[in-house]
Amino acid sequence: MAALLTLLLTGALSAAAATVLGPWTPVFKGVDYAVGTNTPGVGAMPDLQVVYTMRIDLTDPDIQFYASPRTAQGTLQDKYNYQAGTYVTAGYKTSSFLRNHGLQVAVNANNFHDPGTPDTESPDYGESQGSPFVVDGLLISQGVTVNPQNEGKEAATFLFTTDNQATFIPTNWPAQSAANAYTAVTGLYTILANGVNVGYKYVSQQGTFPHGTNPRTLFGLSQDRHYLFLMTVDGRQSGYSDGDLDWEAAAWLLLVGAWDGANMDGGGSTCMVMANSAGVPVELNHDSSTASYGYQRTIGAHFGVHAKPLPGFFNDLNVMPADTAATITFTTIDPATTQLEYGTTTNLGTLTIPNTLMVTNHAVLLTNLTPNTEYFFAAISKIGTHQYVSSNYTFLTTNYVTTNLFCDFPTVWRFTTADLDGTAWTAPGYDDSTWEGSGPGLLWANTYGSPYPPGIPEPMNTQMPLDSNTGAPFTTYYFRTHFTSTNPPGNSPLLFEDYLADGAVFYLNGAEMYRLRMPAGPILNDTWATNYPCAAPGSIGYATCPDDFIVTAPLATNLLSGDNVLAVEVHTMAIADTATFGMSLAITNPFTASPQLALLASNATVALSWNLGGFTLQQANTPLGPWANVPGPVFTSPFTTPMTNGSRFYRLAK
Repeated sequence: MAALLTLLLTGALSAAAATVLGPWTPVFKGVDYAVGTNTPGVGAMPDLQVVYTMRIDLTDPDIQFYASPRTAQGTLQDKYNYQAGTYVTAGYKTSSFLRNHGLQVAVNANNFHDPGTPDTESPDYGESQGSPFVVDGLLISQGVTVNPQNEGKEAATFLFTTDNQATFIPTNWPAQSAANAYTAVTGLYTILANGVNVGYKYVSQQGTFPHGTNPRTLFGLSQDRHYLFLMTVDGRQSGYSDGDLDWEAAAWLLLVGAWDGANMDGGGSTCMVMANSAGVPVELNHDSSTASYGYQRTIGAHFGVHAKPLPGFFNDLNVMPADTAATITFTTIDPATTQLEYGTTTNLGTLTIPNTLMVTNHAVLLTNLTPNTEYFFAAISKIGTHQYVSSNYTFLTTNYVTTNLFCDFPTVWRFTTADLDGTAWTAPGYDDSTWEGSGPGLLWANTYGSPYPPGIPEPMNTQMPLDSNTGAPFTTYYFRTHFTSTNPPGNSPLLFEDYLADGAVFYLNGAEMYRLRMPAGPILNDTWATNYPCAAPGSIGYATCPDDFIVTAPLATNLLSGDNVLAVEVHTMAIADTATFGMSLAITNPFTASPQLALLASNATVALSWNLGGFTLQQANTPLGPWANVPGPVFTSPFTTPMTNGSRFYRLAK
């Protein structure tokens, strides 16, 4: 035992003298990254090595772990007869695993085996992504046991609760309880235990796999369980990185701050990726599979990290939009001025008046906005002569409206197939009593003799005739209906929705309102529609999806208080086999939404809160005023103020 301790101490000190660990660089909130290199032949490490390490703060509440889940029911379970110890996971390249699950960091975890299925493409684990794999050791994903601990394996298990409290089991056999584990992964064997480099016990096995000089994936925990370390050591790439031995791997874990650690897996499987600012996976280490074959290995077990972005100068941005106003708040890491630039395009263009008070909590009230409109904005803050500008953000103003429905899809329409060219058939006073048919929508005609196709959302209630000369639908069908409006004439938007094949022209009280898939110029009885519904140009489509459009002023002013006539002519495409028509029409009227102002008195203070943005808090000594803005002004909820001896009244103004 004394000889072993002497070798251990000498090796560890020499390794530290021969290695260089770069600075820890924050890459996500709670996640730091460092790269290490060594000098071959100096001290105890004989091999050229490049090491990549992620240090995960287990106390950060935003850190969440995710391991490879069990294969989904109805896919590989059915195909490969899922059962514990056999095809338990679907394999993916590490970059795909990160992208598929929206992770910020991903690395290979448990050892796994290629089951030799027909999906195998090559002996280097280049299997198709989604292929089934056998996993060694305990694997738990989101509280579900994907694979139990295997009998007879000298396996090092890392367990994590939902709040990331970590447990390390150096040799998990007989299998210990994992009742509280939400995530668990298992390595091949322990190389660092209680701060002792036990990787030296494998020196005599350096001539056998995996104890020789290899690429490796290593997991480690700090003594106080504050940090988890994810480490990859590149190898099998002469002149860049050869790989390392078990005791060298343990020495690296000690160097980064680990107290316990394990060799997880390695070789061509060693791969660590990180998401860039756009969520695109970027490979950090140079895995030997990519170096040899040009692609990452498909891997059966992964471990991933969800983390939030690093705090920048601007943080905690929040928007409370109303219909014509919006309240925007944000924080800065240092006291600074407050201003916004905003507009309806990414060019912005409008600046708010700057507030030169130096604060870290900022609020801006935007007014005179347009309802139901997307706005873009950027925060601007200054400290002295230095100006900070945030990225562009966006919000959508609300649209407080009431909707009155004039006609719906079951509305009864009169229809005709007669040639009406040259007649005033859209006029309110036109007599349609001699038209050949009437019935509720949807109205239809087709060569199949029954409602077609399946999948049209609205019932097809009324059959119309076919052209006896062709046995197909007529080129044009004409429709009229009456409805009553109690709205005074105005310019409120008219909302149309239809299920229609193929094209149409819409009229209100004799005036054309809208053309849908129809050509420009005069529309005659033999005019064909220009395209089918629910289809790309030139392809056949049926009325299985709605057409929605809005008619605004000046055309919307054609709506009358009292009786109105809606007329529609529906045209088919050339050689069409079906014609379909039905529609709804509604009008929207704006209204002002009133916020709820609440007051709570406690401990000689008054807290006022409200539930809508876009308002300014005002105060007065009597209900009749005079009213004035609360100094600030104040337009963010809640607002707390000391109680006064006299009466004080508050209201919200817009």
